[in-house]
Amino acid sequence: MSLPDGIAEALGALLFFGIGDVVYKRGSAAGVKPQHLLMVQSWGFTPLAILFGLATGLLHLGPGTWWGAAAGFFMWFGFYNFAHSLRTGSISVNAPIFRLSFVLTALLAILILGEALTRAKIAGIGLALLAIWLLLAAPIAANAPRVKIFTPNLIRVVIATMSVGVGNLLIKVGLHAGANPVSMVVAQAFVVCPLSTVFVAIVDRGIRPPAVAFRYGFTASVVLLAAFILLAEGLSRGEASVIVPIAQMGFAVTAVLGFAVLRERFTARKAVGLIAAISALTSFAIAW
Repeated sequence: MSLPDGIAEALGALLFFGIGDVVYKRGSAAGVKPQHLLMVQSWGFTPLAILFGLATGLLHLGPGTWWGAAAGFFMWFGFYNFAHSLRTGSISVNAPIFRLSFVLTALLAILILGEALTRAKIAGIGLALLAIWLLLAAPIAANAPRVKIFTPNLIRVVIATMSVGVGNLLIKVGLHAGANPVSMVVAQAFVVCPLSTVFVAIVDRGIRPPAVAFRYGFTASVVLLAAFILLAEGLSRGEASVIVPIAQMGFAVTAVLGFAVLRERFTARKAVGLIAAISALTSFAIAW
């Protein structure tokens, strides 16, 4: 039995987004600054996207691709803050919160694009919010000083989540306007590459990324190119309030790799939070 249109592509994006999060964490652990990681990633992402578009004959820049350029700005801002948060944060917490950007995308798609609001989608949003609370709020011992939930690190994750949520919606809007998926991804790259390079030049007063940045940056460029093309292809065939949530289930892949490969601490609270997040995504998928 074949999957509904767009679901297979969303599942592929799920896998690559999850792997991409791990690459970000490993790069941060190796001492690569977020702006260097994003800049080098864009250096690999942009030519690869263009070559893919030319090779497939799908690169056609038109009026609809301007939405892709706008999405590129929001994606850059979101991924920069996410990468920065991983320098001190736990990937099994930050990545699930970041991937829950689908909540904002789903709400905007329902309110702006007129996509149906079903019971399954309402349940998905509720479960997603529960997952965020479980993953954000660590239990506090009775004799311990009160811990602030909204630390600078977690604030960065929230900002990144909101930014990417808007970016995902803009991709869908551009596809509605007539752009094809590959052209939308290339348009994003045209914005992200110069933006990330100029940002580094201003912050560092020069462009001198360390050698280790190329290892993780180029790896991320390949993985995320596949993820974004699959996401855009899925969005061209299905509702944003369904496709984006499924694609963002990549946080489950990331969390599992965080526990198994990076040896991060696994707690009952994190387990319940991940179960709630997966249940939320399942509810969105049922809404199809």
